[in-house]
Amino acid sequence: MGRASFRSFAATCFLALTTAGCQAVDPDAMVAGDAPAEISGLAASAIAGDMVSRLTEQIGPGTSTIVLKQDASPFGKALEASLRGWGYAIVTDQKSDGKSKPVALAYVISRSDGQILARLSTASVEIGRAYSASATGATPVSPLSVMQRG
Repeated sequence: MGRASFRSFAATCFLALTTAGCQAVDPDAMVAGDAPAEISGLAASAIAGDMVSRLTEQIGPGTSTIVLKQDASPFGKALEASLRGWGYAIVTDQKSDGKSKPVALAYVISRSDGQILARLSTASVEIGRAYSASATGATPVSPLSVMQRG
């Protein structure tokens, strides 16, 4: 399989994975996170930085409090740091300051055919993308998948 065919196949698989969960979402149930611990810190930081910048395009920069399940994985730590870097307030105990309605954020990071598949989900939007990891970080290998929920 050629490189272009492989990327097309990976993007198709990723799209199938992200749309497989298309159903009504309970915002209160969306505080889970799942990321394998074997993803390096550099790759986790690169993926989290890219995904949060894309999430910001969908929900607005730093305007919300994000409810995020605490996670000791490299990606969980990188995601929290990236969200804070974009100006979001983070709560991990599912309680906010009461001034605004918090946005519950769930994520899934998985490996498939040598690539890392990343997905961030809120009650209103879900974004996903495939990445190729290297010793110096990670590079997107698929277009961004965006699904708006109504």
